[in-house]
Amino acid sequence: MPKTIDEGFKDFLSQLTPSPFESKAAQEHRASIVECLQKNFGALRFFRTGSFGNGTSIYGYSDVDYFACMRSGLLSQDSERALIQIRSALAQRFSGTIVRVDCPAIKILFGSNARESTEIVPAQHLETLETGYCIYAIPNCSNKWMRASPEIHDAYVRSVDQSLGGKVKPLIRFIKAWKYYRQVPISSFYIELSVAKYAEEEKYILYDIDIKRFLSHLYEKNLSAIQDPMGISGYIQPCSTQNQLLESLSKLSTALIRAQNALEAKNRGDIREAFSWWKLLYNEQFSSYYR
Repeated sequence: MPKTIDEGFKDFLSQLTPSPFESKAAQEHRASIVECLQKNFGALRFFRTGSFGNGTSIYGYSDVDYFACMRSGLLSQDSERALIQIRSALAQRFSGTIVRVDCPAIKILFGSNARESTEIVPAQHLETLETGYCIYAIPNCSNKWMRASPEIHDAYVRSVDQSLGGKVKPLIRFIKAWKYYRQVPISSFYIELSVAKYAEEEKYILYDIDIKRFLSHLYEKNLSAIQDPMGISGYIQPCSTQNQLLESLSKLSTALIRAQNALEAKNRGDIREAFSWWKLLYNEQFSSYYR
């Protein structure tokens, strides 16, 4: 058991990190999804994206995300209708399983654990850049389509992470852990790019200090939308609704106070109290102090 704050975060990170190996059931589900999408919509490419794809997922909470690149002309130009089309086809294929629209994706709930859930984002290829990365059109949740490139965003996060000794992806995981353990309705995509954008200006990362500083950064900006640092998707919103934004700001304020209290306790040499504040911030899921 950890005796220092650094050991506490190292231990906590190991708890948050899921196995990278796909279960046999997940492989079978994926094969069935691909078969359905190819048959009904001429799916050309099906690839993993999101936190499981780039190393920022949270054990027990992050579902499996895929982009499904469809053949041009087979989806409705109304993106909401396109989502309904795909949901109907998948619901017919997986009868007895909950299949719902969760814009910009269709979510299939294969089990009670989040990792057993799969999200499929329908996409249409727009262009391939000189770098080899592709730009896609995906639903924008307002009946239209918006530009997106998970490969470019993953490369951006990976580049910032590598420049800071591999400490940015763990920092993203720590912020996501707060989101999930405290049920904060902030977009995971917003968290990923916000943390990477914040870290770009840093010379090094110290987890307890930078969690507090990042939370303070979000709070001072009132959780405002951020401009996509790669210039692909325009402005990225933190929440889907105004009520979610207000709830998130309230929980952010509480988390910031707890992180500040944890740092102050550490600076006084009271490591046990510092652990207590981190446990409170993470809803008792943070590592326990061992003396």
